[in-house]
Amino acid sequence: MPSSDYDSACLPDLLPLYYRRLFPFAQYYRWLNYGGVQKNYFQNREFSFTLKDDIYVRYQSFSTQNELEKEMQKINPFKIDIGAVYSHRPNQHNTVKSGTFQALEKELVFDIDMTDYDDVRSCCSAADICSKCWTLMTIAIRILDRALRDDFGFHHLLWVYSGRRGVHCWVCDEAARKLSVAARSAVAEYLSLVKGGEETVKKVVLTDPIHPFIRESLWVVEQYFSQYALQAQDILGRKESVDKVLALMPEDVKKELQQSFQQEKKPETRWKMIMEQARKKQGTAKKGQYFEKEIMLQYCYPRLDVNVSKGVNHLLKSPFSVHPKTGRISVPMDLKELDKFDPFAVPTISLICEELDRPRPGEEEEKSEETKENEKDAAERRKIRDYKRTSLAKYVRYFDQFLDGMARSWKGQLLKKSDLQKEF
Repeated sequence: MPSSDYDSACLPDLLPLYYRRLFPFAQYYRWLNYGGVQKNYFQNREFSFTLKDDIYVRYQSFSTQNELEKEMQKINPFKIDIGAVYSHRPNQHNTVKSGTFQALEKELVFDIDMTDYDDVRSCCSAADICSKCWTLMTIAIRILDRALRDDFGFHHLLWVYSGRRGVHCWVCDEAARKLSVAARSAVAEYLSLVKGGEETVKKVVLTDPIHPFIRESLWVVEQYFSQYALQAQDILGRKESVDKVLALMPEDVKKELQQSFQQEKKPETRWKMIMEQARKKQGTAKKGQYFEKEIMLQYCYPRLDVNVSKGVNHLLKSPFSVHPKTGRISVPMDLKELDKFDPFAVPTISLICEELDRPRPGEEEEKSEETKENEKDAAERRKIRDYKRTSLAKYVRYFDQFLDGMARSWKGQLLKKSDLQKEF
């Protein structure tokens, strides 16, 4: 069954199999337990589940991996969201004194959704995506990943495909998890350039001198601009889209280009003419001297849902959750392969469940060996092998690599902790 054959009506039948045999609970727990460095870190974490018919269950929490596993296998959630680490166990929030139940920590998260780019893409709209507009997600990841690492010094960034039309970033460094609402807002604002709603024509305004962060971002945008804006979206081809570009320029430049464009129809040549006009403007003290850079940023710069990043208690869809509409698994992304990432190649739940039933050479021998062993151990090993038999395997491997990187920092923290204890 190819991944395009997913039928949402089958989801209730597929989820029990997914949570019983394919969901990577061991890695998931390893991530959210953060090496056990902080007491009760996992136990005080909020999970929220969306069940069939959009029944939404908040403030779930679990003492152990086993407890989480059993509950998820019992209720088979259609969607999983992860929330903050609270002062008390979320499932006991009704029993604690009013005002004392508070969100203390959470990963710094970013949500980039293709619907926020509808004014700069003509190939798709709303929840639809295609390979032409997916370039916008590639640009967003390149820009934000560099800034979060180089400008803020974060190391542990988990990029996850949402399963439908966007990407999420989980910044998992201890310093990021401890950020206050004000600090999260400051980071999100620093990274936001495209401002204004539908009624705002010019959404990017640059001032002199251009900030080094914006220069770095422009360097990324320049690599993709021709491919995305001029070719895929044809922004200088059709009259309607040409008018939208001209509206972002100073009036005198706009008039001159309107005349020049009468003779020249090729989008690439038209863009060269815009660049030529921009060179003439540069060095003048006039507003709008960076109009060609503003155009590139307005069409290609990441558009963040700032509210998702600001709140400590904001919930975000969990990695390895299934998207009910597309059936695709919300998978970690490998940035070394970013330009090759294809959202349509991400496995659906129906595909990986079908892959489980395909016999593999040598499997019969393995089974007879298992009967000689302790049944529980055999079941554990079978569970590990199960996801490895499917298209999900490489994404779990990316997750493992990410966790190995984090484990090195946990080790450092645990060593520091034990050294301090020795001193006392």
